[in-house]
Amino acid sequence: MPRLFAVLTTSLLACACALPGPALAAKKTYFRVGSAVDATATTTAGTVLMGGSTDVDAAFQWLCARAGGGDFLVVRAAGTDAYNPYVRELCPGLNSVATLIIGSAKAANVPSVRATIADAEVVWIAGGDQSNYITGWTGTPVQQALNEHIAAGRPIGGTSAGLAVLTQFVYSALGSQGITSAEALADPYNKYNTFARDFVFLAHTQGAIGDTHFSARDRMGRTISFLCRIHANGWSAQPRAIAVSEETAVLIDRGRWHGRRTPQCLLHRGAGRAGSLFTGPAFDVSQGRCPSCRRRRQLRRGGLEGQRWHHVHGHGRSRRAEFVAGGRQRLLGVRG
Repeated sequence: MPRLFAVLTTSLLACACALPGPALAAKKTYFRVGSAVDATATTTAGTVLMGGSTDVDAAFQWLCARAGGGDFLVVRAAGTDAYNPYVRELCPGLNSVATLIIGSAKAANVPSVRATIADAEVVWIAGGDQSNYITGWTGTPVQQALNEHIAAGRPIGGTSAGLAVLTQFVYSALGSQGITSAEALADPYNKYNTFARDFVFLAHTQGAIGDTHFSARDRMGRTISFLCRIHANGWSAQPRAIAVSEETAVLIDRGRWHGRRTPQCLLHRGAGRAGSLFTGPAFDVSQGRCPSCRRRRQLRRGGLEGQRWHHVHGHGRSRRAEFVAGGRQRLLGVRG
């Protein structure tokens, strides 16, 4: 039986230049602040899974601390370089912060794109639309470079759509609109309920699917439908979900979800809620509905109310959660 834990919530030198090599688009796609020369640094592995909306400062600082003073790279399929000044201000000790916009499969196959990812000590996958990542990056050097980055023990993270592609199973959002909880529970085979798998390999998110904006967008129902579909597809006998609310970050420090040590996790005390869900092997979607899933036990759900202790379940026993930092942005620590 998989072991679980639940997280509960909520000026500078700058250069902007086009990537060398073939043009990726009419506009510039690579923007960098800080040093124009790449650093060589020793990193510490770690993963941030962020639930979307307002970014969690403390989570970025945690990633930066694992960069060894190296280079921080934001990758995205569309958008701007707005992360550059934000991360640079939070983490002035970094050598550089850059944004790489990879808007198509053609762009993802440019050799210099892979080299840029390979040179980064930290990679952050921005939010947006995960269907662009699945359709535009799968099978390209971008996907390969991301997996090489992870395998090398370098830190990585993502928010919203970026979180979605960091779990083994992915809600790929290939439909013209995102699926709602009501639609997904009424028909888990709804045309908007689309899935992919194995975009990246992270040991501690194997067997899991991610969902974001969990509380604000009332996604409990659709998250449960994801679990039903994963089981019905024959992908996992005991799938689980990492469902994270807005203004919330799950930080995984070491170990595996099923390993000998419980990963260390930190999260922002945001206004929303987040939870890790588990469903057992008894599923029935033969009638196009998901009744068994809807009755499965929800192991953990709730916010951080006042200063009260919460417990996180892992490896057959509960571990005490405690506040490890004060101030406006408090962190909840789960120490393995």
